[in-house]
Amino acid sequence: MNKVILMGRLTRDPEVRYSQGDSSMAIARYTLAVDRRFRRSGDGDQTADFIGCVAFGRSAEFAEKYFRQGLKVIVTGRIQTGSYTNKDGQKVYTTDVVVEDQEFAESKAVSDANAGGFRQAAPTPAPAPVSDAGDGFMNIPDGIDEELPFN
Repeated sequence: MNKVILMGRLTRDPEVRYSQGDSSMAIARYTLAVDRRFRRSGDGDQTADFIGCVAFGRSAEFAEKYFRQGLKVIVTGRIQTGSYTNKDGQKVYTTDVVVEDQEFAESKAVSDANAGGFRQAAPTPAPAPVSDAGDGFMNIPDGIDEELPFN
C-alpha cells in the first residue's frame, strides 16, 4: 500500500502549468514544510522536511486559486519516484507526493494572521467562566469536581 498523509505549510505559492494538447490539464507543484515530530538531540530548534507535491486537474486548479505561501494544509496521496537526465547529462532522481486529496488545516482568520511567514498563531486566551449560560442547563457548582464520575 502506498498512502501518504501530510500536514504542513506551503513554502511558496503553487507553480501551475497546463499540459499541451486537445484536453489541457492543470498541473500544480508546491512544497510543504512538514515539522518533524521530534527534535534533533542537542538542537533546540524544530526541524522540518520539505516535501514536493504535485496535483493534477481540478486539484491543481483548486491549489492555484486558494493556496498561498504560509497556508497550512493537509494532503493525502501517494509517493511516486522517477528520474530524468538534466542538461549536464547527469541523472536526477525525484520523489514527489501525487496529491489525491487536499484541504485547509486552519481557519481563514488564523491563516490571514500567519500570512507572509511561518509564525505560529498566538494562543487565544481561554474565555472567562460564565455563571449563567442561559441555555437551560444548570452550571456545575465549584468544588463538586471530585464527585463527577468522568474526570
